[in-house]
Parts: sequence; C-alpha cells; structure tokens
Amino acid sequence: MSQIMIISMLLFFILTIPVAVSIGLASLLGIHVAGINWLVVAQQFYAALDKFPLAAIPFFILAGNLMQAAGISERMVNFAKSLVGNMQGGLACSCVITCMIFAAVAGSSVATTFAVGAILIPAMVKHGYPKPFAASLQATAAELGVIIPPSVPMILFAVSTQTDLGSLFIGGILPGFLIAGALVLYVWLYAKKNNLGLRDGENRLSFWKAFNQAKLALLMPVIILGGIYGGIFTPTEASVVAVVYALLIGMFVYRTLSFKSLSTTFRNAAIGTAVIMFLIANAGLFGFLLNRAGIPQQLGEWLAHVFSDKYTFLLGVNAALFVIGMFIETSASIVVLAPLLLPVAVGFGVDPVHFGIIMVVNLAMGMITPPFGVNLFAACAVAKMSVDQLIRPLIPFVAVTLLCLLLITYIPWFALGLL
Repeated sequence: MSQIMIISMLLFFILTIPVAVSIGLASLLGIHVAGINWLVVAQQFYAALDKFPLAAIPFFILAGNLMQAAGISERMVNFAKSLVGNMQGGLACSCVITCMIFAAVAGSSVATTFAVGAILIPAMVKHGYPKPFAASLQATAAELGVIIPPSVPMILFAVSTQTDLGSLFIGGILPGFLIAGALVLYVWLYAKKNNLGLRDGENRLSFWKAFNQAKLALLMPVIILGGIYGGIFTPTEASVVAVVYALLIGMFVYRTLSFKSLSTTFRNAAIGTAVIMFLIANAGLFGFLLNRAGIPQQLGEWLAHVFSDKYTFLLGVNAALFVIGMFIETSASIVVLAPLLLPVAVGFGVDPVHFGIIMVVNLAMGMITPPFGVNLFAACAVAKMSVDQLIRPLIPFVAVTLLCLLLITYIPWFALGLL
C-alpha cells in the first residue's frame, strides 16, 4: 500500500496535478488497494483539522492581507531608507530591511514580494541597478516572510509534530536576522564592486519623520511577539489580536481601509486559508495511512543505519530538503515530511525546535529556486521578466542563504538562543 501511495503521488506531481489533490488521490488509491473502510477519509480529515493551533492560520493570513490592503508597504520602505539609504547601495539594503519588517507583519513571502517589490524594484532600476539583480534580490529577501514570525509553515510544523508553536516563533527571530544581515552585506559589497547606488540617498526622509509615519505598523510585530514571549497570550490568541489591531490601524488611523475593500480582503484571506486547510486534511489522511503501514519506523531504522551521527544526518536531510523544495511547495513538504523526520532527528539528539527551524529555512529556499519557486514567479511578474533572466544573478543569493542555513544547522544557538 505505502509503495503504491508514494509512487502514485510522485506520478501525480510529474503530471502537474495540484499538490493537495495529488496527496489526496494517492491516499484514496492506498485505501482502495488495502481494502480499508472508506469512512476513514472523513475521520482523518476531521482529525487533521480539529486542532486549536490551526485557528491561527486564517487569522494571521487575514491580518497580513489587511495590513497589505492598508498600504503600509510604502511606509515600511521609507522607514528602511531612513536607516540605510544614505550609504552606497542603501536602496538595495532597504529592500532587505523592508522585507524583514513587512515579513513580521504579513507572514507571507509572496505578499511581501508583491507589496515591497512593486515599489523597490522600479526604484532600484531607476537608480541604475540591473533589473535581474533587483528582481532576484526582492525574491530572496521576501523569503524572510516564512522565517521571521508569524509564519504559516511554522504553524504547520508545530501542528504536524506537536512542537510548541511559541518556541518555534521565537526560534525564527535570530535566523531571520542572520539571513537579512548576510543579504545586506552581500548587496553592499555588490554595490561597492560595481559602483552602484551612489545616489541612493536622494529624497530620503529623516529617521524621525519616517519612524513617525510607520510607528504604528512597526508596533504590530512587537505586540505579537512580545505578547507571546511575555506569556500574555498564546500564538493562536495573538493571531486574533493581530487582526483587530490591523483593522483599527487601517480603518481609523491610516484610513486606507474601506468597507468596500474589506470584502476583497476577506475573500482573499478565505481562499488562502481554504487552500492550506485542504492541504492539511489530505496530508493528515496520507500520514495516517503511512503510519498504519509502519513507514516512520522503517524510515527511522534506515536513516539510523545510513547516518552514523547527527551531523551527517543533518547534512543528508538538508541536501534532500533542498532538492525537494525545488519541486514541492513548502507547506506540503512540511505536513508530509515533518512527522516522518522529526522522530529520527530527536533520536540523533536534535532539539525539535532547532529541527523545525532548519526545515522551514531550507524549504523556504524552494521559493526562489526553479522550477516551482513562487517568489521567483512573483518577482518576475512585478519586474516583467522571464524566469531564465533571473537564474544567473540568483545564484549568489542562493549561496548566501545556503551558508546561513549551514550556520543555523550546526550552531543551534541561532535557533535556541532566545528560548
């Protein structure tokens, strides 16, 4: 049964059938072959979705959409430019910093790509940066949206593996800052080497003026993470607080949200939530059938035989996840693979939170690597370019992120230092 399920799922992937549908069809085929009662489909769908932490997903998605609809991206850009815009290459550095801040508000890499890229990609091109470089930078920096909390992939990992979500959120802060810092260093050196960004400081607002415009938006991640870290509310409760705060700011302070625009915002959030929940339901059924067939135990025994210690295990897992991330969407990879790999990682002495951060950071790179990099496609849409034009300038950004991943993998402090 398990072999038929896995082979058929891969075949469906090759046929470009949507991931959630592929997983569901493979599960149905496995049930038919094994002669299991069909009632298990409804039972496992319900069991997969009947988890309180999952309530955070629709609320964080809605909060991100509300903040995006409120037009805070320009305020974020002006604030980032006020910090680093006066240095050579400051506009490119502003792209990274803006994405880092916006990620802590929107929680979505694709939303970050569109919201920030629509402003900064044309601005960088106007200041003399090559368009492929600008689009590649935007696509890479936007992956911070799933590393810096709140993060939907982290919620999925927590639910799939029964790992504490608050610890995962806190664990993503330092890795996010590490990757952002490495990207800033690279683009600064790139600007110096190619004599770019000499006029990046033009039309830059003063720090206090930019901060005053963006202070309420900047307060949102402080409230969310401060409340979770301080024990004031749970991550799920924090998602509701984020929605209420976004509504108040957008409608009564910035006054950029109207009742008419709310209908579109709620519809987009509902669609995004439905896609993820449908994936979780199908993955729950798939995981139940694999557990019934004893696949996790067999996989654990095989990996324990192949790898002698946790260092070689983590290297092998990172290599496998990097390839998987190129072809399978991040959320799908997590809900299918996390329950299988975490017990093995714990057996090798890897902390569950540390392993969760490794998985999220690694699979986030799949958002910028072809053939199915969603950030890549989003950046191409904004820049009006083809994917093949971005491949060469994208390589250094992937290399920088890979280096950060190795540091996060072999120096657990980056994931566990704030816990």
